[in-house]
Amino acid sequence: MRITGAVLERAGGEIPYAQSRPFTVADLELDPPGPGEILVRIEVAGVCHSDLSVVEGTRPRPLPMLLGHEAAGIVEQTGDGVELEPGTRVVMTFLPRCGTCDGCLTDGRLPCEVGSAANGAGTLVGGGIRLHRGTGPVHHHLGVSAFATHAVVSASSVVAVDDDVPAEIAALLGCAVLTGGGAVINAGRPAPASTVIVVGLGGVGMAALLVAIALGHRVIGVDAVAAKLETARELGAELALEPADAVARGIRAPVVIEAAGAVRAFETAVALTTAGGTTVTVGLPAPDARAAISPLVLTAEARTIVGSYLGSAVPGRDIPRYVELWREGRLPLERLVSSRIRLDGIEAAMDRLATGSELRQLITF
Repeated sequence: MRITGAVLERAGGEIPYAQSRPFTVADLELDPPGPGEILVRIEVAGVCHSDLSVVEGTRPRPLPMLLGHEAAGIVEQTGDGVELEPGTRVVMTFLPRCGTCDGCLTDGRLPCEVGSAANGAGTLVGGGIRLHRGTGPVHHHLGVSAFATHAVVSASSVVAVDDDVPAEIAALLGCAVLTGGGAVINAGRPAPASTVIVVGLGGVGMAALLVAIALGHRVIGVDAVAAKLETARELGAELALEPADAVARGIRAPVVIEAAGAVRAFETAVALTTAGGTTVTVGLPAPDARAAISPLVLTAEARTIVGSYLGSAVPGRDIPRYVELWREGRLPLERLVSSRIRLDGIEAAMDRLATGSELRQLITF
């Protein structure tokens, strides 16, 4: 079938992207779903820093590639062996799971080995490519490729939700909430009513803040952007501070989430962690980034540093939990949406994301 999508043609170009124009929004051919796959009509797709990292070139991927990995849509067609019914709304997640590899047997702590390999190669989890332009293939982004009107994905890349969950909420569940919320619930595991600090208040960090508040924790937000600190206060953070101010005040917590993907944010998060505490890092800095920390502090204070990919999540287990918190009115995910755009505004959206001025920009179809 013919679809319209935003294809990244080249990475590492000059900013502003609205002028260097690394994307082409054009018609593509999409093959029908194979066994174990589904065709989804995309309703909403979020613009995430992981997309920007590919555009910047810090997360090398095979090009051309149809970006987008956080989305929700409606099942329109299924391949053999898929039990989902057409008309079902699904959350799309960016790490398919085979269910049998060593990674899948860690209850979310490690990513699926098969899914990770497919993501790196720009294919679906079965190894195929369903996107084409003329005679050439267009690679899939993290098994989703949601910056398009339709996508074919593995059934293991989606989680069904009930009709009462709006598409915008469902889309946010697939990355921002799974990653940020999972950093709290699955990786940090704070004691009841304890303090949680979140360093980096973008979409993922703000989702971590919201989930921690929903679970009854005292939360402190840390970011260099004043507008994000104000938003954190409005959402219920007890304190919202710039990084240097937080360190100077000697504020510390037993669980600190780093969600900025920057070296200084990681070092700040470590500095804000109490003796015996856990620093959880979910940000994705450049591959050659290096941080300076004291091994003596780790030993003398019995510290733990935990890496958490996709919030150490098992999507089929975790997404229903976030849905229930949202239904109960305890998780106001609507507040994460900073703007809504059309597909042809993707390059300007990347420019705004690079400045740190947005939480979640949603592409609506």
